[in-house]
Amino acid sequence: MQIILLEKVINLGNLGEVVRVRDGYARNFLIPQKKARRATKRALEEFEVKRAELEAAQAEKLAAAQAVGERLEGQTIRVSQKAGVDGRLFGSVTTFDIADALKKAGFETVEKAFVRLPNGPLKTVGEFPVEIALHTDVLANISVIVVGETA
Repeated sequence: MQIILLEKVINLGNLGEVVRVRDGYARNFLIPQKKARRATKRALEEFEVKRAELEAAQAEKLAAAQAVGERLEGQTIRVSQKAGVDGRLFGSVTTFDIADALKKAGFETVEKAFVRLPNGPLKTVGEFPVEIALHTDVLANISVIVVGETA
C-alpha cells in the first residue's frame, strides 16, 4: 500500500515521503496512530496544502523532546523491589516501573513506551544504563539503580 508519512517514522522515512508498506502495517498501526495516510491523488493535494503546518508541529515536538532530553540526560533513578539474599529480585523492574519513577522525579512527559530495555526487564540488584527515546531523533541515557528490599 502506498502511504504519505505525516511524521518521521524510524526505518521508514521522513515527513511527506510517499512510501510503500505492507497493508496490515498501514491499516493497523500507521493510519490509526495518525502517522500516515493513504497516498491518493486527493490526499497528496491536501497534504501539500497542510505541509507547512505539519512541519511546524513536528519542529515543536522535536524542540520539546530535546528540552526534556537535556534535563533527563545523566539522571540517576532509584527503584526498590523485594529481593533475596543473593541479589535476585522476586519480580522484575519493567519499563512501567522506570517510567513511574521518572514521573515521580518530575518528568511527567515520559511514558513507558519511551523506555528501552534491550535485555528485557531488570531482574537483579545493581546499576543499569537505560535509554529513553523521547522522539525519533532524541535519545537520553539515564542510570537506574535497583535496590533490594528485604521481606
